[in-house]
Amino acid sequence: MAARRALPLLLVVLALFHGAASTAAADSWLHEKFTTDGHVRADYDASGRQVASLILDRQSGGAFVSKDWYHYGEFSIQMKLIRGNSAGIVTSFYLTSGEYPGHDEIDMEFMGNFSGEPVVLSTNVWANGDGRKEHQFNLWFDPAADFHTYTIIWNDKNVIFTVDGITVRAFTRHADLPYPGGKPMRVHATVWDGSWWATRRGTVPVDWNSAPFTVRYRKYSVEACTPMGLGKPLACPAGTDRWMKRRPSAAEWGTIEWARKKYMQYDYCKDAWRFPKGFPAECFRH
Repeated sequence: MAARRALPLLLVVLALFHGAASTAAADSWLHEKFTTDGHVRADYDASGRQVASLILDRQSGGAFVSKDWYHYGEFSIQMKLIRGNSAGIVTSFYLTSGEYPGHDEIDMEFMGNFSGEPVVLSTNVWANGDGRKEHQFNLWFDPAADFHTYTIIWNDKNVIFTVDGITVRAFTRHADLPYPGGKPMRVHATVWDGSWWATRRGTVPVDWNSAPFTVRYRKYSVEACTPMGLGKPLACPAGTDRWMKRRPSAAEWGTIEWARKKYMQYDYCKDAWRFPKGFPAECFRH
């Protein structure tokens, strides 16, 4: 009788194990879509979602890079930043065509800070090797307390940055000005020692006594076109128009203005010291 009673229990356990394994298999984005470098760990949360952890210590940081190249798309991920004193540390989610003169890049970088002070989100757009186009915002929530969603929308008319679905910046293309539209890019995520730059203009270095530092990523999603070769049309998924034709609505221009007035702490278009010969041309256009 004991054996008969044990059999249904065993079947339940096996079914639960199989269900968890199936869920994990369905959400194993890290190694399916990316290569990794340095200190990277993959785990699963209680709901079966894969969580990638990038770890920084004195010896190394961590990174993952997409296997595929993309040319326009919508790229989104949830991040939970480093708890406590993260001064001097940079974590990121960005696109780049590579590290060479004349490269293109679209950045969302998080510059660590002292415990209790706002973490700064630095958005930047590189075109033909020029990346002096930062808008930086104090985040209006604690990005280490829970996961938040960060999204880059890149099409042939503009680059849009959103935080938890709130549009905070749009970089518009102008026909006569550089724009990241001619080079395919890959998706990157990193954590690294930015002591020379990240906090208070590099005056506050990383406190290595608090190492290791961990930033977590989950729920990566991408809908994007892929290049098929020189002179060939892009391969784009169904529903491309949703983000390919995306332009900021009147409401989104409102949230951009809200973020600018309440949370922006750096605007390259107001940095006369950096541009003594005059601001870039796009600063004078809406």
